[in-house]
Amino acid sequence: MAEVLTKKKGSLVGRIGAFILLATTFAILISLGTWQMQRLHWKEGLLAAIAERRSAPPVTLAEIEGIMAEGGDIDYRTVTVPGRFDHSKERHFFATYNGRTGYYIFTPLMLDDDRFLFINRGFVPFEQKESSTRLAGELPTSVSINGLARPKLSEKPSSIVPDNDLAKNIFYWKDLDAMALSVGLSADKVLPFFVDADASPNPGGLPIGGVTQFDLPNSHLQYALTWYGLAGALVVVSGVFLMRRKP
Repeated sequence: MAEVLTKKKGSLVGRIGAFILLATTFAILISLGTWQMQRLHWKEGLLAAIAERRSAPPVTLAEIEGIMAEGGDIDYRTVTVPGRFDHSKERHFFATYNGRTGYYIFTPLMLDDDRFLFINRGFVPFEQKESSTRLAGELPTSVSINGLARPKLSEKPSSIVPDNDLAKNIFYWKDLDAMALSVGLSADKVLPFFVDADASPNPGGLPIGGVTQFDLPNSHLQYALTWYGLAGALVVVSGVFLMRRKP
């Protein structure tokens, strides 16, 4: 009799443990699906905000600085900036464009107040990295640049990204501080963001502007359906198992 009671007690404990495990797993799967739905709503709001900023009339540099001072987001805001390029200090960011390997040309633009703003002027092919191969695009006079404001990165985006090679003037991530330091510009003279120039053609065809990428991944709905689907499958499998168990 005692042996039977012991077996029944062990069976009950096992069932309770299995139920707790299944309930915990189900709750985790549902939580993950709900989190992905929240991320979906956030990403859709971000994409809508970016689309609105891109289609808005250009603002001035002072307005961009005012937005930053108030803690606002300047990313992808259209802006018009007058100044004069210092081509002797251009920096080269390793990139690909339309299947070709080359560089984005980051050139400091001297402003009227003697500060500098780095402009991503656009893409040049690998073999035309040096400015001497594209002198026609070296704009010598005062210019007015239209483009999109982009915040600077505070750190390397990933450990798999190579370190910037300052000696060879090859940047693998957009470290504005290092760009400024490598050409002798003090940090207090360089604005803490840069501008991606629009697709307005440059003399000689290079650099090719308008290289800003807007392809932000948005697979959160797919991920949410996957987690919810796994939760539903768990319920179905558990129900089938219980129905097939002998009394």
